[in-house]
Amino acid sequence: MIFALLRLLSLLPLPVLHGLGIVLGWLIWLSPGRHRPRLKNNLLQSGLLASHPKLLRQVIGETGKGIMELAAVWLRPQEKVVRLVKETPGWEQFEAVLQAGRGVVVVAPHIGCWEIINHYITVRHPFTVMYKPPKQEAVDRLMRRGRERGRTKLVPTDLSGVKALLGALKRGEAIGVLPDQVATLGDGVWAPFFGRWAYTPTMTVRLIQSTGAVPFMVYAERLSWGRGYRIHFDPLQAPLPKGRSEAAAALNREVERVARKLPAQYMWSYNRHKQPGGVEPPPEDAPR
Repeated sequence: MIFALLRLLSLLPLPVLHGLGIVLGWLIWLSPGRHRPRLKNNLLQSGLLASHPKLLRQVIGETGKGIMELAAVWLRPQEKVVRLVKETPGWEQFEAVLQAGRGVVVVAPHIGCWEIINHYITVRHPFTVMYKPPKQEAVDRLMRRGRERGRTKLVPTDLSGVKALLGALKRGEAIGVLPDQVATLGDGVWAPFFGRWAYTPTMTVRLIQSTGAVPFMVYAERLSWGRGYRIHFDPLQAPLPKGRSEAAAALNREVERVARKLPAQYMWSYNRHKQPGGVEPPPEDAPR
């Protein structure tokens, strides 16, 4: 039933999907649950509302757009999905690194339409992405169908997946990681993020430092009025420090940098600052 509905929605033009997404965003906002207080609290804690008075309502609309556009990104033929990408600043530098035989780590935070990044890269180059299956089997099949196309390879979030990522980098290929998820036990450190402690993954740091791969911050900006997407391929502002904690903090600063550029399109509803089970609590002092 859900698949059939999404299939019908995928036939709609992107401006219509985004218009429906704004309505959906407000319906979610008005519904009871954790979404609204978490989103609002994260925005307040970020300090961005003071300089962006309309930011909250923009985030509500962009949240709904992000859900509705999945019908198009996951279920349309891949060549049609890629045509939604209108601009790719930094792509030439990104591709030059691959053509030189060096591995690339696509550091893709939850900004804009991150699901379309995979499609744009994989029609041109092999692309390996770590993937944690959802608990619902039907949702898992849908996500795999939407993501595992072209030369994309999904690998599990275990040791075999890490080995697959390392192998891809050593072959001079691209891999994709999400830097702003809560780390699992044993693969994280507490690092500052928008003025608060966040249990930050260190796997990305280890992959970069152990292979000499070149990291790029990659994010798909959602253009207004359903005009498509602009995918940014930004080299990091500075090399990562050698220390694990310092490098994790540096990656968080990079995510902050791009989130400040597109604050309405960041996924503020995610519980980025939670303490995973079995993890020591964060330092009592406020991060600097």
